[in-house]
Amino acid sequence: MMVGRDDLPWSEACERNRVPIARVLDELLPQRPQVLEIGSGTGQHAVFFNRLRPELVWRCSDLPENLVGLQARIDREGEGRLPDAIELDVMRSDWPCGPFDLVFSANTLHIMPWTHTPVLLERSCAVLANGGCLVIYGPFHDNGVHIAPSNEAFDRSLKARDPAMGVRDAQRIRALASAIGLQPEADLAMPANNRILVFRKPDRAPN
Repeated sequence: MMVGRDDLPWSEACERNRVPIARVLDELLPQRPQVLEIGSGTGQHAVFFNRLRPELVWRCSDLPENLVGLQARIDREGEGRLPDAIELDVMRSDWPCGPFDLVFSANTLHIMPWTHTPVLLERSCAVLANGGCLVIYGPFHDNGVHIAPSNEAFDRSLKARDPAMGVRDAQRIRALASAIGLQPEADLAMPANNRILVFRKPDRAPN
């Protein structure tokens, strides 16, 4: 994360990936959707997607140390439509209640310890509306096999920085999701050897 010319936190990766991610989300989002973003970081995604879909109710969240910069972008660029950002630690139980039509997270799983991933899946499932989607963007490997040398090098650099970090295994994530009732729906190739994993909460009929 860097500071841009306007003194707001800024991510080059967000600028590069926002258009292809938006295309995927547009296919998944219903009319007037409620969205929770986990690890909103700079807020660039929220601002961009909200401009494309002004009816979006996009709730940003992040750890306390990132909230000041995130809220500053919302205040300056959110055009009065984005709600205030909220503090969210994946491992704490005080998640917003929802229900949300979509839970979205980009480039977070490889930064969090692996032990956070099952919790993120379980709590995302809990706050999703029936029929809603969990969408996770980032680099992934399959049973330890990387899809590109650049991803393998990135994985090594993450682990050198902190052994708890690392590119995650899409197959293990799918198995964890399936075990809690989230149905794997799509595994989409994205630019720069990233992927989007889509999981759907079943649309259960009322009793």
